Amino acid sequence: MKRQARGGGPVAVGGASAQAGEPVRAGRPVQLRRRLGRADLKAVPEARREVRELLQHWGRPGRSQIAELLTSELVTNALVHTDDEAVLTAVVGPGVLRVEVRDFMACRPHLRAPDADSDTHGRGLLLVQSLADAWGVRPHKVGKSVWFELGPEAA
Repeated sequence: MKRQARGGGPVAVGGASAQAGEPVRAGRPVQLRRRLGRADLKAVPEARREVRELLQHWGRPGRSQIAELLTSELVTNALVHTDDEAVLTAVVGPGVLRVEVRDFMACRPHLRAPDADSDTHGRGLLLVQSLADAWGVRPHKVGKSVWFELGPEAA
């Protein structure tokens, strides 16, 4: 069941992936952390590639592709709808992937119906809502994080 919560270059990559959706080394989750430059849309395919590499042995077929797609949506939103840098964090722990994109703007994202005149705008959060096992927005003193979670198995 889905639930919704209320509420540069690579900086660090740690650990190594393992089979069967459990990429944890010495009890610690595998993590990717990447700073995203202001309005740097080249970071979108780079973030997808880094998530793909992080998840190369994770989950059932298709799960890592869903993670790539949702990551690109969150990264794109942060870079297009804010006027500052952002930070992408992906953590793979026992049984769950959590991807979070933090920006430094207070405005919260809103689900909206896609514009009928546009082929490419207004669908990002709808994709996140429909494909993620859980997702939400977490406010910070400065800015917010938009996140999603996926399990290694289809929900």
